Amino acid sequence: MAMNDWGDQAEGLRRMQTGLSRVLAIASGKGGVGKTNLAVNLALALAARRKRPLLFDADLGLGNIDVLLGLSPRFHLAHVLAGEKTLAEIILPGPQGIEILPAASGIADMANLDVRQQSGLLDALAALEKRYDYLILDLAAGIGSDVLRFSQAADHVLVVVTNEPASITDAYAYMKVMRRDHGLQNFWIIPNMVRDAAEGEKLFSRLAAVARQYLELELRHAGNIPMDPYLRSAVRTQQPLLQRFPDSVAAKAYRALADTILTWPAPAMPAGGGLFSTRLLFEEDQSG
Repeated sequence: MAMNDWGDQAEGLRRMQTGLSRVLAIASGKGGVGKTNLAVNLALALAARRKRPLLFDADLGLGNIDVLLGLSPRFHLAHVLAGEKTLAEIILPGPQGIEILPAASGIADMANLDVRQQSGLLDALAALEKRYDYLILDLAAGIGSDVLRFSQAADHVLVVVTNEPASITDAYAYMKVMRRDHGLQNFWIIPNMVRDAAEGEKLFSRLAAVARQYLELELRHAGNIPMDPYLRSAVRTQQPLLQRFPDSVAAKAYRALADTILTWPAPAMPAGGGLFSTRLLFEEDQSG
């Protein structure tokens, strides 16, 4: 399907509104906080609960989920943008039943999609939704335009943060932009690589207090992921932690997070308006 044909896929957007697929955006203010590992292992944990997740590497120009899993995709999003492949044709089978939508890596144009291309990509994702229970978006770090638009399209935004000043400051900056410029109010915080539950609670409380005072946001705590010495070994062997070391402390935390997510009700209207409203925002931008 050519890129310029995507704008006509309103039917896919209407299907996304049925709630058949939950869209989870995994975000962070800065890189290096473990966001991709969390996205991958969360997908595996949901698959183990008999859910069907699609893991989308939404760091469009610097995707690395395929590297993390030892996969070698023949086709990726650049081929879709060129009209050579559809999204369905580039999906890769992953471990334990998950499926992966690979990004391109090292292609600068992928990180600079215009509004029409971003909206077209969301339309095409919506057309896939009936095949999956969860669509997990592993976003790029920071506040690029693609990150903001994908965040708007999500039912739930999960912000990964570590107990270091740059991570906390950048996570706050991301939520500030989403709140001030795009009206998002619902964020789930996941303290990652913490020493214990007390450190995770303290980190969440500190970020929540600042967000409440300066952004008028009530953040929610999705759970903590502890520091785990087995994670680095799993990364080196290009296997997800849940597969390589299923009894490790972080693996148990990923499964607990998946169980928590399974309790979240499907919103009547996804946070920020969901994919359909993202399409409407695009049309308003064009008409204005």
